[in-house]
Amino acid sequence: MENKIDNCENCDNCVGKQNFGKEFWKEFVKGIILCNPVFVLALGLCPTLAVTGTIDNALGMGAGVIFVLLGSNIIISLMRNIIPDLVRIPVFIVVIATFVTILSLLFEAYIPLLYESLGIYLSLVVVNCIILGRAEVFASKNGMFLSIADALGIGLGFTIALIMISLFREILGTGALSIFGFQLFNIPGLSSNPLGFFVSPPGAFLVIGVLLAVFRWIGVLDNE
Repeated sequence: MENKIDNCENCDNCVGKQNFGKEFWKEFVKGIILCNPVFVLALGLCPTLAVTGTIDNALGMGAGVIFVLLGSNIIISLMRNIIPDLVRIPVFIVVIATFVTILSLLFEAYIPLLYESLGIYLSLVVVNCIILGRAEVFASKNGMFLSIADALGIGLGFTIALIMISLFREILGTGALSIFGFQLFNIPGLSSNPLGFFVSPPGAFLVIGVLLAVFRWIGVLDNE
């Protein structure tokens, strides 16, 4: 009986599943930390600076990017062997634009306030360098399941970065924190005299710079 169990654990199917699970987890975690699109790769900084004034916008943009990134990675990975090299970028953009259109219609129909708050930056997800970059660098060269891991990791890493930046900006800039109309807390003194600088574009640059310095200090950028 023990020999059968040992043989099963060492068979090609079991080893293949274990290796696949490790690769899936590796790609997922890498996107959150070692290849964080904002703090490590410095990609997507335009929407990052624009929408992180409130945590509502950060959550909305993060969820939208995860949706588009996941959908486009899946389709492009499935089509990777039939897309001619000469037209691969236009094809990638068409696929991404399709998912962005779906996302915009969903937001406009069900979350109109968030749709208006995000404004043009929601439509500009079509040319977001994070999504187009993952299509070119990863999804076009790997299978569907690893592309899903990459999309979830990069998307979650981007969302976490947006949330971290928006937390600092909203708390320091307004003296309070609220999520979709529900106020979580306010800071006495700071709420009546907020540091409005932090909700302005220069404040976003300062917060991102400080967080980049923290990532450098803890060694994440050096390891990458």
